[in-house]
Amino acid sequence: MIRTRKKRKTDFSWRDFLPRVAVIAIPVALQNLMTTTGSMIDTMMIASLGQQEVGAVGLCAQFSSLMFSGYWGFVGGGMMFFSQFWGAGDDDGINRSYGLTLVCMMAVGTAFGMTAVLHPEWIMRLYTDKESIRRIGTEYLRIIGFAYPMMVLSMAMASLLRCTERVRIPLYGSAAAVAANIGMNWVLIFGHLGFPALGVRGAALATVIAQLVNLAVVVILAWRTRHPYLLAVKRHFRWDGSLVRAYFIKCFPIIMNEVMIGLGNMVINIVLGRQPEEAIAAVAVFRTLEGLIIGFFAGFSNASSILVGKEVGAGYIDLAYDRAWRLIYLCQGFIGSICGLLVLFHTPILSAMGMHGESFRIAFGFLCIYAAAALIRMGNWVQNDTFRAAGDAAYGTILEIVFMWVMVIPCVWTAGMVFHWPTLAVFVCCYVDEPIRYVLMQVHLFRGKWIKPVTEEGKAAMIGWKP
Repeated sequence: MIRTRKKRKTDFSWRDFLPRVAVIAIPVALQNLMTTTGSMIDTMMIASLGQQEVGAVGLCAQFSSLMFSGYWGFVGGGMMFFSQFWGAGDDDGINRSYGLTLVCMMAVGTAFGMTAVLHPEWIMRLYTDKESIRRIGTEYLRIIGFAYPMMVLSMAMASLLRCTERVRIPLYGSAAAVAANIGMNWVLIFGHLGFPALGVRGAALATVIAQLVNLAVVVILAWRTRHPYLLAVKRHFRWDGSLVRAYFIKCFPIIMNEVMIGLGNMVINIVLGRQPEEAIAAVAVFRTLEGLIIGFFAGFSNASSILVGKEVGAGYIDLAYDRAWRLIYLCQGFIGSICGLLVLFHTPILSAMGMHGESFRIAFGFLCIYAAAALIRMGNWVQNDTFRAAGDAAYGTILEIVFMWVMVIPCVWTAGMVFHWPTLAVFVCCYVDEPIRYVLMQVHLFRGKWIKPVTEEGKAAMIGWKP
């Protein structure tokens, strides 16, 4: 039965809205906070080995980020289908779209894992011209590659669990993984409890073990709580042509966005990887701290995707529209506060992560530049995720790709590789497009043309609707 279009509420209820945001955003933010905290502790432990080790592991993390770009398009597309089918109460749609998402994501994770294990030297030559850093990174990649498929699988499961409002299960999995990672780092990096001291190889092996723990906890909890979708394996692969076409039509812009942005970021990292060794170490530390900010942001992003996508799928178009812009401004305000705290307490944080002298100065410069840019950057990001959840995967994608390749990449490459500007000046060029895109995204947001349902309930509710 198709529902009729819902009428606009006369007053938006903040009392109802904020707890709904908190229920989703807080567990996701805590999960990412724990993961980032684990990465920070990793960095602190590796920093005791030397700045070259910090820089090498940081560059390997950029290869992981490229993998992230390769599969995140399927996460974004999958969450759009999960949340809208969840709002419409379509169990079969959830199961089949999850199966499609899982297969596509695992293909990416397996390809990157095999590349890291079999061809680590090639990867490191791509990212830096420093032989000592390349040698360390090669040892790390040969082991960490085994963790990549598990990382991707855990992300696929977490996406489904969050969209079906079971956000605590991936939170508990991450908590167990972080605890295992920290403990195994202590044992394997430094050689405690009778184990040999493996250095960066120990850090990589600890990550592999932690990913196994994460998967085990999530599967056990999903089974014990009788989650209706995650373990319904036989129902995941009953696809038909119409669903596959709809899935790839909706996902294609998101996939292209993430791949093109991932390649653009790789170019940026290649430029930064040819800066002085102190700058490479500072980049590695900054990326870890950036993950802290993105971790908090991800809570709002997931809340936006779920709370907006669910109402679009159910046919409550006015409610979805009202929620969207409020979530964006809430996210920006919160991220601004987090950035301010990082800048305020930068000295103990950077010192604990092995920064001193020139590397400390560069890392602090990165933080200050990012604090100014993040307010707008995260606004752009959450707007794009909101558009995707509501069915519009094209608008934000086109803007991001065009500005990245027409404006950002030429600026960064020219500054770093042609004119050899100082590292901080090159870094500023990474964000020159954000204010322009923000204005264009805001216009699109308030016009409401990003609401494009995939469910019959949502499509019926759009008849005659205006913001």
